Amino acid sequence: MRCSSQGHVVWCIKSVVLRPSATLGARMHKLIPEEGVCPNRSPSVVEGRLGQGVLVNRKVTMEKEFRVLSTTAILGYGYPLESFNRGIKRKPHLIAVDAGSTDPGPYYIGSGKSFTNRAAVKRDLRYMLIEGVKRKIPVVIGSAGGSGAKPHVEWCEEIIREIAKEEKLKFRMGIVYADIDKTHVRRELQKKKVIPLACVPPLKASELDATTNVVAQMGMEPIMDMLKAECDVVLCGRCYDPAVFAAMPVMLGYDPGLALHMGKILECAAIAATPGSGSDCALGVLKERSFILEPLNPIRKFTKTSAAAHTLYEKSDPEHLPGPGGSINLEKAVFKELSGGRVEISGSRFEPTDTYFVKLEGAKRVGYRTISVAATRDPVMISEIDNILTAVRKQVETFLKREKINGSVEFIVYGKDGVMGSMEPNKNARSHELGIVINAVGENQAAADSLCGLTRSSLLHYGYKGRISTAGNLAFPFSPSDAQMGAVYEFSLYHLMPVKDQKIFKRKIVRV
Repeated sequence: MRCSSQGHVVWCIKSVVLRPSATLGARMHKLIPEEGVCPNRSPSVVEGRLGQGVLVNRKVTMEKEFRVLSTTAILGYGYPLESFNRGIKRKPHLIAVDAGSTDPGPYYIGSGKSFTNRAAVKRDLRYMLIEGVKRKIPVVIGSAGGSGAKPHVEWCEEIIREIAKEEKLKFRMGIVYADIDKTHVRRELQKKKVIPLACVPPLKASELDATTNVVAQMGMEPIMDMLKAECDVVLCGRCYDPAVFAAMPVMLGYDPGLALHMGKILECAAIAATPGSGSDCALGVLKERSFILEPLNPIRKFTKTSAAAHTLYEKSDPEHLPGPGGSINLEKAVFKELSGGRVEISGSRFEPTDTYFVKLEGAKRVGYRTISVAATRDPVMISEIDNILTAVRKQVETFLKREKINGSVEFIVYGKDGVMGSMEPNKNARSHELGIVINAVGENQAAADSLCGLTRSSLLHYGYKGRISTAGNLAFPFSPSDAQMGAVYEFSLYHLMPVKDQKIFKRKIVRV
């Protein structure tokens, strides 16, 4: 993955996989193989709503365990209906799914478009809604539409309404928006309360102004409010992933550290199992002092290693997982393997922070992109590829300067350093063929088209030392050779901001 600009650097942060030392891993996780039994909490009564027969006159009795069905890693990634039905037979108290991520890059939050396919999202939602409404099991969806801004939420709401009409379903739906008014962010910025995350520069007012959609990762509180309001379905904008799974049990009195840790794993469903899959279901069973991960597909099992490894997923500190209003402390986390491919986890605890922070996300448009995909198998060209690309780039930049055109060109060379770029440790890698992606960015689409075409033709016919054939240096797998990629976005917001009032997340309740 390339990291050629500040925006892309932020993009890459989440993709880094930490590999802690054996000493640190041993200190963090006491991986105990023998099977054990957890004590259960006595029933209590709180306001709220649950399915599966525990709703009593708008009051909920806390059962000995709370079961959460996680359907898929991201809504639209799919899941086997057989796994889903096994989960339903376990009588879950909640059906939940995380629908978003910043992993696909800044384009989707910037443009307001979903990175998941509409038909696939509708298929996943259909079974969840049918069973949830029929059995009175709350359905909670986080980070709707992929990035969780208002356009994404409205897109997902439209799909839900279509399903309800087609399946003749009637239910009460709570919608929570994650969009934050720029005026509010600007006030906090002026008070110097907007804090950049690691590797991110301090926020400038001009960057905020250029940002198209500003969202904040909501925590559990807005979801709890909707569940207390007797919503059958809760549709959320950008959301802290574990909150989707943890809000309801925490509302009922279960331990927040255990609930959030369970949510941290369930957010990716069966990815934490072995073999892992983002397109399969998983069940979480929350108890008083532990939780159990349970596979719903006979080909998979959870192990202490797979569960512990996924706990580290996308985290810079293996022992403390920060989120809205606090962090999960895993210093005393214990992972135990049970029969049936299950894993029991205990010792996780939630530590609230003095100030309640949320993470802001947003992107700005920086131009338009056109690309061309080409390849070469000429050993002479391959041996001189760095010099050739440098010469072609210089030739193109001279033209841009002379014609006063704003733009940039990047060569991504697969078979050499196309994945890691300048960070590639193997500087002497040699391949018998190279794939070359010409990435041209201009201030408008026409400029990007012209820049890509100029670069492609320059490289195609560049006369390098030792060249034998003059018919052309490149092979093109597609015709036309150039493809318009549209607007280009970079992350402009990846900062923390304090929140005193959860009403900053606007919400509404509708009858479907």
